[in-house]
Amino acid sequence: MPSSRDEITGPLTEVSQAAWQVLSANVPNDLRWHVLLLTLVIASFIWFIRDGHGAKNAAGREAKAGYLAFLLPRAIYTHESARVDVGLWVLERCLRPFWVVGLLATVGPFAERQIIYLLQTVFGDGPGLEVNYAWMLAYSLVILLCYDFVFYVIHITMHKVPFLWAIHKVHHSAEVLTPLTRYREHVLAGPIWAAGAGLSYGTAGAVFAYLMASDMVQATLFNVGFFALLFGFNGSFRHYHVQFRYPRWLEFWLQSPAMHHTHHSYLHKHWDTNLAAVTSIFDRLFGTLYIPGKDEYTPWGIGPDTQNQYRSLWQNTIGPFRDWYYLAKDGVSPQSGAVVDQSSIDGSADLS
Repeated sequence: MPSSRDEITGPLTEVSQAAWQVLSANVPNDLRWHVLLLTLVIASFIWFIRDGHGAKNAAGREAKAGYLAFLLPRAIYTHESARVDVGLWVLERCLRPFWVVGLLATVGPFAERQIIYLLQTVFGDGPGLEVNYAWMLAYSLVILLCYDFVFYVIHITMHKVPFLWAIHKVHHSAEVLTPLTRYREHVLAGPIWAAGAGLSYGTAGAVFAYLMASDMVQATLFNVGFFALLFGFNGSFRHYHVQFRYPRWLEFWLQSPAMHHTHHSYLHKHWDTNLAAVTSIFDRLFGTLYIPGKDEYTPWGIGPDTQNQYRSLWQNTIGPFRDWYYLAKDGVSPQSGAVVDQSSIDGSADLS
């Protein structure tokens, strides 16, 4: 007969299970196995239809490669920059629960309450519309545009204001791109992005809470999940060396991952371009859109003049504080990169 005794779980098993749950919950969507697998499948398709072309080497030049070297080039994944990505990601993930919970739980609800109060004060009670799929689709679009606009404003400010560029420079110091580069951020950058996300979600949520008569929780969960899926997939390819392009007409509306390659380039013509997260709308409106040509050369990093100051994990950790010291002392900080003539750099090394 089957035993009626309760199953006993030892303390080591419970601790390991709890640790696994924490670690797995702290892995972003675009680094989960199904998204990475889909990325590799699409990259394989690009390799096949382009006969081995379509990926960039560690110097930012397109070069034909064999299948495995195309997907996972040794020169990129053994590069010091890729190792620094890992260290910065670990630091960011350890601190992330503190500022994500603190800021998303405060900035978003505060913005939501204030905007609802403002709408009620100016326009009176809301129309009391019923939630349906059409309104949920509209809600998705508004969330996307709100997030993209707030992201754009924060991003261009980080590029233009020296005090904030000192923080964001850590992200741009990546000399090669891997999916983990998306999370190559100084620990001080996380709270800024989290506050921006809370503000954008809170703004969209307030408008639709005012308009709707019924509970918006289900719609909010659906839309945040939808947005996370969209941005998660786009994010995994934005910092991948394989060029994933959209049709040119679509790139005027949606930023293709290959367009983000130019954003990370230190060539002067690529500086401060393609600053939005998902769409090309705000870059078009404010004149920062750059659609690269086929296989355009994009050397990554902050340029030869200052790259050696942001190469190791330690340099990237203390970098903002060092730059702030020079800002306070001399009123200037190291530049974002060097104006480099494309023809002056040899990027002909192969992908392997």
